[in-house]
Amino acid sequence: MYVKSRTVAVAAAILCLIVALSTPSTAQRKKKKHSTTASLQAKDSTGKQPMIPPPGTPKANPKQFSEVITARAKADSGLFNIYKLDDKVYFEIADSLLGRDILVVNRISKSAAGLRAMFFGYSGDQIGENVIRFEKGPNNRIFLKNISYSEISKDSTQPMFNAVMNSNIQPIAAAFDIKAFSKDSSGCVVDMTDYINGDNDILFFDQRMKTGLRLGGVQPDKSYVVDVRSYPINTEIKTVKTYSKSGGGLPIPGMPGGAAGGNATLELNSSLVLLPKVPMQSRYFDPRIGYFTTSVTDFDADPQGVKRLQMITRWRLEPKDEDLEKYKRGELVEPKKPIIFYIDPATPAKWRKYLIQGVNDWQVAFEQAGFKNAIVAKMAPTLQEDSTWSLEDARFSAIVYKPSDIANASGPHVHDPRSGEILESHINWYHNVMRLLRNWYFIQCSPNDPRARTMEFDDELMGELIRFVSSHEVGHTLGLRHNFGSSSAYPVDKLRDKAWVEKNGFAPSIMDYARFNYVAQPEDGITGADLYPRINYYDKWAIEWGYHLIPDAATAEAEKATLNKWAINRLKDKRYWFGTESNPDDPRSQNEDLGDDAMKASLYGIKNLQRIMPNLMAWTREANEGYSNLSELYREVAGQYGRYMGHVAKNVGGIYETPKTVEQDGAVYEAVSKATQRDAVKFLNEQLFTTPKWLLDKDILSRTGNDATSVVMARQDPVLDRLLSANTLNKLLNASAMESSEAYQATDMLNDLKKGIFSEVYTHKSIDIFRRNLQKAYVKQLTELLSPNSPTPSGGISIFFGSPAADPTRTDVSSIARAQLTALRNEIRTAAAGMPDNMSRYHLTDLVQRINTALEPK
Repeated sequence: MYVKSRTVAVAAAILCLIVALSTPSTAQRKKKKHSTTASLQAKDSTGKQPMIPPPGTPKANPKQFSEVITARAKADSGLFNIYKLDDKVYFEIADSLLGRDILVVNRISKSAAGLRAMFFGYSGDQIGENVIRFEKGPNNRIFLKNISYSEISKDSTQPMFNAVMNSNIQPIAAAFDIKAFSKDSSGCVVDMTDYINGDNDILFFDQRMKTGLRLGGVQPDKSYVVDVRSYPINTEIKTVKTYSKSGGGLPIPGMPGGAAGGNATLELNSSLVLLPKVPMQSRYFDPRIGYFTTSVTDFDADPQGVKRLQMITRWRLEPKDEDLEKYKRGELVEPKKPIIFYIDPATPAKWRKYLIQGVNDWQVAFEQAGFKNAIVAKMAPTLQEDSTWSLEDARFSAIVYKPSDIANASGPHVHDPRSGEILESHINWYHNVMRLLRNWYFIQCSPNDPRARTMEFDDELMGELIRFVSSHEVGHTLGLRHNFGSSSAYPVDKLRDKAWVEKNGFAPSIMDYARFNYVAQPEDGITGADLYPRINYYDKWAIEWGYHLIPDAATAEAEKATLNKWAINRLKDKRYWFGTESNPDDPRSQNEDLGDDAMKASLYGIKNLQRIMPNLMAWTREANEGYSNLSELYREVAGQYGRYMGHVAKNVGGIYETPKTVEQDGAVYEAVSKATQRDAVKFLNEQLFTTPKWLLDKDILSRTGNDATSVVMARQDPVLDRLLSANTLNKLLNASAMESSEAYQATDMLNDLKKGIFSEVYTHKSIDIFRRNLQKAYVKQLTELLSPNSPTPSGGISIFFGSPAADPTRTDVSSIARAQLTALRNEIRTAAAGMPDNMSRYHLTDLVQRINTALEPK
């Protein structure tokens, strides 16, 4: 018996392309927990289900089948036999389907004008998902139950089984009178008309999505059933629904509502898909290999407690019966049912082949798992080729084209909550993702690739970039999370070695956010495909670990020892390491970075940005246009520079996290070395806190309206916030408590930083406006550490990961900050009189007053 909360792979995969700290829940959107468990029905002491209805409950009186379903009815056979008679829709539910789990997937077929809110509200979007069962109730009624999977107890011979079941009765979501029994008495007929015509979160929007789009109640007079069709394992319900729109309510995070007021009319599709009677054998999650998961609380797994079991999400790939022995011998075999992605017919013709290639590129990874032709993409059939095919049909996976100005793509999937079996996926490809790709490639590769020195790439280049996006998103639909740690396996200087990159790529995984090879320098001769990501070592290994069958293991538990041995053996090679996207402290696991040395890689990246700056006006020029291109790409240059600084800053106070089982030696958590942290602070003093004048091109600034001080402060402030946060200083203090002289001390970091930021105080040189702003920010950050309400760093990391900002007054942080401010006050008092200009003296005198106010408040 199962009960479980389900997670749908939706956004981490939200692009995957957007730079955000995505957790398995930034690439996968968490779904609502279903209300109870998947126990059967509560039973009495005799083991029989009580069927005594409450007094006054009317009893349904089924009629003869021919009286209800007359000769005029239009019939459609399938999962449910469907009968359409006048304005009525009847379902004939076979007795064999009673108690079976049915997955309901709801999508938008056609969206309302003006409804869209960021990534949501488009045709093809999933708007709800449930597991339901039909069961017989008293008084000739059929109950529709909403099934949840959050707790399990599988051994019905044990007392725990009854205890779990008795605490997890399924909620009845709807009840239907039996109108008639089947002709052969093997089922019953119910009238679904009112339920389909109404509004409920089983067949239509779930409440979260409805709230986010600010949809109100359904308007029955403006809504109707388009069609209901049935197929062997699924039934498809298509309706037109008109909702009122509201400007009120609280939108969910990341989903600001559409326009307020008026109505919204949408065409919706609900797929009812029969889940396998016997769930696929699960495979338990291992934190050393990055898969999305679905989980249950198991009351049987731990005899002295409870255990949370995490199962990876993956497709059911099995050899054909006649090929099983070949598979066991290590021969490549075709699966019984391959993974097929259809290309949305609305996709512009010139990009279709690249999307198809992006899917088919994964075939090599499945070959490592023992399967050939395991995944394939093809164009969706035309109406003439297959009149039953539909983009909304939950039996079919597709890459869906969305004519949107959103620069994004995402790879969600729908899975069986009982086992983690992926059932289908709709990859979302938003049209404007091409603009994002153009900007990234321009900023990271134009010094190496002349094709990128323009505002409109040729179709071949853009097609190859689309192919990369397609492959990345397909990886998510196969169950793979982002591997932000992958790129840390490669030495930075190897990324400049043409022969080495041709053989190894510039990152071991396409699931990393290692966009393009920005380390390569023009003189290295690295161009074309060697600047793009590829499906590589880690990706093939992850597919092998997740999909290679272990025929002799009859249960998920029985697989664990073998899977652990596989992992231990592979992880002797850094190319197979997985670094989670949800770790805020490990500098190896970062998006947008490359190589094993952030300082060296960032320096190469800056050199390429410095090559772009003198050419930016020429490369962004378009005849008869203004300077919007220049503004956009200048913003991208500054943003990329800021990312490099962030990569370096994460080393300060960094903590390596390397998950291990007890069979592996070494620490799981260890602080970044003192030398590396000191090098990081030195780099930031030289490349960031020493004003980056190369970024301040007068001609560009005069045409874009940017002011130089704001450009610089926008790069410096987030890094300074992180370095001088209570969180970073506490990590340094904790490391020194464990390693004493081997650790980079918090006081050493502050002294190193101060020497760089206040160098003019010691050299008695004039302090320009950029440095004055920086020094004010430094003092402000330190003074805030004297208060228990120290703000979170501007990156919002501690809030994002659910932990509150540290109170600096409860640790040595405030003591150190006070000592630093006291010493700084004395130093700048002494230096002020000897400064060579009035503005520098005014500035230092002002800083003294600020420090006095902080140290000695009235």
